Amino acid sequence: MTSEVFMGIMIPFIGTSLGAAMVFFLKKQISENLQKILTGFAAGVMVAASFWSLLQPALESSEGMGKLSFIPAAAGFLIGIGFVLMMILDVALG
Repeated sequence: MTSEVFMGIMIPFIGTSLGAAMVFFLKKQISENLQKILTGFAAGVMVAASFWSLLQPALESSEGMGKLSFIPAAAGFLIGIGFVLMMILDVALG
């Protein structure tokens, strides 16, 4: 394994580990407002990651379909939302 690959793996690993450690050690000291801000930030990061890693490539790969090229990506997105909602309902109804 080259040092470039190793660093490419270790940088996100260290960042994720440090972030998780901060939450683990400071969970009782974080105010509710800060917790909401951090949760909103994390949600925004995940939406951006979902778009740039999944939806945008799906839209690009279906460009040859003409005017309806957005349908495969939109259908997959809506199906994913459905699964998340089913999970939320399952947890809420217990």
